[in-house]
Amino acid sequence: MTKNFTRRDFLKTSAAAGAAVGTAVTLGVWSEVPAAESDSPSEKLNIGFVGTANQARFSIDNLRSQNIAAVCDIDDRYLQAAAGDFPKAATYNDFRRLLDDSKSLDAVVVATPDHIHAFATAGAIRLGKHVYCEKPLTHSVSEARLIAELAAKHKVATQMGTQIHAGDNYRQVVEIIQSGAIGKVNEVHVWVGKGWGGGDRPKETPEVPPNIHWDLWLGPAPKRPYHPTYLPANWRRWWDFGGGTIADMACHYSDLPFWALKLNRPTSIEAEGPPVNPETAPLGLTVHYEYPARDDQPAVKLTWYDGDHIPSEVAGHKVPGAGVMFIGERGEMFADYGSWRLYPEATFKDYQRPKETIPRSIGHHNEWVKACKEGTPTTCHFGYSGPLTEAVQLGNVAYRVGQRLEWDAETLTAKGCPEAEQYIRREYRKGWTL
Repeated sequence: MTKNFTRRDFLKTSAAAGAAVGTAVTLGVWSEVPAAESDSPSEKLNIGFVGTANQARFSIDNLRSQNIAAVCDIDDRYLQAAAGDFPKAATYNDFRRLLDDSKSLDAVVVATPDHIHAFATAGAIRLGKHVYCEKPLTHSVSEARLIAELAAKHKVATQMGTQIHAGDNYRQVVEIIQSGAIGKVNEVHVWVGKGWGGGDRPKETPEVPPNIHWDLWLGPAPKRPYHPTYLPANWRRWWDFGGGTIADMACHYSDLPFWALKLNRPTSIEAEGPPVNPETAPLGLTVHYEYPARDDQPAVKLTWYDGDHIPSEVAGHKVPGAGVMFIGERGEMFADYGSWRLYPEATFKDYQRPKETIPRSIGHHNEWVKACKEGTPTTCHFGYSGPLTEAVQLGNVAYRVGQRLEWDAETLTAKGCPEAEQYIRREYRKGWTL
């Protein structure tokens, strides 16, 4: 290393060398490594955080071994708390100002409401910053495609915050399915009993609290009066900011069949639910996806259920309030975050798991830190999580237009359904462009 080759040059060069691999690789290829706390100051990443509380605090706590160099929040109370923990960090209310001043940053973590994700993430990637973004990756289908393309173009290390993907149980399930234990799978059911939805726009227009920068919170979303019902988490119910339960949870649970069956983009999507409310997501939704055959694998029908639409039985088996059921030629497999079971039980009573083929994770955040520094692939890079997010958001598109979508993934259009366009590519408030 020459005298003029700086630490930042090293981080950017080494990551660029491996990031192109990361856009095409789904599984990690490294072994366990020592904890990141052993990093010397010169080896630590300089990270900026867009969002500092709630889910953002979870990421901060998992990345304390690095240098928290900048923090941004629209709530001054949250921002002050983060500044108290990291007194050397620069502070911002507007993530655009953080990015304007980001010359010293190596990476950015985006942990905001969904409608901000694409803007903060795209801005950081265009500046050559590595990005960790919470799920869903974006608020719309077209944004997910754009972010995946930007990440590939700029060759940065990326990771979507589907933390359960790093768990040993998910890896075991993928190994079992891919070993052929239940034969080829042509049907999957995925369900989560949450119900982010319902309600109408508040009629009251209380004053904005002095600690909240409401216009910055709205960002590219349509202008509307402040109301405390939106914060801190209830925004998920509202189309302008979130996408209900499917947007909240499908990137976690549908991730498992997406990974195990090597799915990509669906060919058709059809949804069932209550009459569409123009303001809020439904309290229960069913979405039917069809995926084409892949290599030697058959076409797959995947059904998502949430809220009051979840089943009590799947394929004749009683099931809990959340999980995944794979239906194969020779049996079924149930899985959730921490367990799995094969059916018929009598057939599989002496079943032995296959040899480990997927290296156990060093931790979801640590995967990303390692990728930033060394260019190694992450397991939920945007080349993988972009298509996953597209599929998730297409469920809401199909529901809102009220008809089956024949999906053309190449052109990002629903054939013969021009009314879907407004949901595939959302309109932004004046002054905001992506």
